[in-house]
Amino acid sequence: MAKTAKEVMTQDAQCVGENDTVLDAAKRLAELDVGAMPICGEDNRLKGMLTDRDIVVKVLARGKDPSSTTAGELGEGKPVTIGADDSVDEALRTMTEHKVRRLPVIDGHDLVGIVSQADLARQVDEEKVGDLVEAISAAP
Repeated sequence: MAKTAKEVMTQDAQCVGENDTVLDAAKRLAELDVGAMPICGEDNRLKGMLTDRDIVVKVLARGKDPSSTTAGELGEGKPVTIGADDSVDEALRTMTEHKVRRLPVIDGHDLVGIVSQADLARQVDEEKVGDLVEAISAAP
C-alpha cells in the first residue's frame, strides 16, 4: 500500500500567528532553524506560508518595517495543502503542479505537519524526487 502524507511528513509544525510581526516570525524561524512556517489565523486555520525569502523580498527590500508588518500581510491567496491521508504520489503531483517546496498537511481543518522536498527525498524513488526538484527549479 502506498505511503500517505502523514507517514512521511515532519510533525509538530509550529505556526506563526497572522497578527504576529514579521520580526517575531523571523526570530521564530531562526530559533527553529527552518526556512518557512505556516501562518495560522485567530481561528486556528491555515492562512498561508511565510518564508525567509518572503521576509527579505517583500519586507526588507521594500523598506517596510518588520516590527510593524504582520505575517498575515505576506500570506497570499489560498494556501496549497494536502490531506493527511492523501498519498505521497498526490503530494508529489501537488508540489509539482504548484511549484512549492513545502506542503502543509491538513487533517480536517487542523494543521498536523508539513511535507517538504527533504521528507520526500528520504521516502520516494529518486527519479520522482528528481522530477519534482526540476519542476520547482524551473519555476519563475
